[in-house]
Amino acid sequence: MAVAAYAHKNSKGQTYYLHSKNVTLRGGRKQVIYYFAREVKPGALEALPEGKSVVENKRTGLPLVKGSAKKK
Repeated sequence: MAVAAYAHKNSKGQTYYLHSKNVTLRGGRKQVIYYFAREVKPGALEALPEGKSVVENKRTGLPLVKGSAKKK
């Protein structure tokens, strides 16, 4: 079953698909990272997470997920 991944078309006309991955940082803390890829791969998301937005790198056109960081 194919996932209908969240797609973003950048200013250069290229389409990127949103993915997420659980990673463990060097200090042992676990964190979810979000990234865009040109094709749908395992880990693709159907929607942009709540509180996040998409911004584009002005030089390369690569979309990035931006959101407010949780402060403890």
